[in-house]
Amino acid sequence: MGTPHPRRGNTRQRIQDVALELFAEQGYEKTSLREIAERLEVTKAALYYHFKTKEDIIISLFEDLCRPIDELITWAEEQPRTLETKQELVRRYSESLRSSEALFRFMQENQATVRDLTIGERFKERMLTLYDLLKEPDAEMVDQVRCITALFSMHAGMFAMQNVVGDPEEKREAILRVATELVTAANPPSRRPARPDSAQTASP
Repeated sequence: MGTPHPRRGNTRQRIQDVALELFAEQGYEKTSLREIAERLEVTKAALYYHFKTKEDIIISLFEDLCRPIDELITWAEEQPRTLETKQELVRRYSESLRSSEALFRFMQENQATVRDLTIGERFKERMLTLYDLLKEPDAEMVDQVRCITALFSMHAGMFAMQNVVGDPEEKREAILRVATELVTAANPPSRRPARPDSAQTASP
């Protein structure tokens, strides 16, 4: 029987967790729905009630990941383009990735599958939108690199740091700190837009 999973209250989420676990153990192509059902100790019919194919499982995982990202983009587009907004965007994005470590590992190890399912392109579009929200329109190249690196440092950090000794939460906070420092460095005071209240608070 498989190892315990943290989301046992929801059958759909349990299926997603077990599927990713098996994909990591033996590969996506070599894993069957029958094996997923056996690991869950349910019938294939019970599994089919939620997902008809392995592709359906992966697509559902990406949809679950993208939903909070879409909400974050909507929020950020309504905020002033200040450094504080960008720092908060990075913090909220880090929060949305908390339970997605296994999915990002799957993306890294199964890039051809991700491309074939078109989910990779949809995720890329969201990353480009977040990138545009972090950088200034006239940002120098080095600052553009800082902004894109801030995002991908949070992706890579989730599995690149798994073999580093330390508390998982402490590692997450360290990754977030690095990402925030990159965004801050990409928005130096001389290039930041004036705060909305600056005219009112400026001394004559």
